[in-house]
Amino acid sequence: MSALAVGIGGGLGAVSRYAVGTVVGRRGLDTLLVNAGGSFLFGVVLSAELGSTAALALGVGFCGAFTTFSSFAVETVRFAEEEPAVALANAVGTLVVALLAVIAGGAVGSLAG
Repeated sequence: MSALAVGIGGGLGAVSRYAVGTVVGRRGLDTLLVNAGGSFLFGVVLSAELGSTAALALGVGFCGAFTTFSSFAVETVRFAEEEPAVALANAVGTLVVALLAVIAGGAVGSLAG
């Protein structure tokens, strides 16, 4: 049952990630948005008192597929080839925003749980 929950959540997360990329359409911004949003949601999931199956589906499945470290890394390298300052801002900015999003999500999840 756990693997099925992760698989269903992962499928929904992957499709959602694709949809955000299609709607936003701007390289780097779409990845920042999904990484921040997914980090926030994962913070909520970890702090809220969800059942283990729901937590696996949302946290590991959905958030794992929705967020994208590999796209972040590739985009940062591509930015570095064009403008090193943009690459540095992307790398540091994404990390800071994602960490703050986890903290904020954890606070929201604590209130809900």
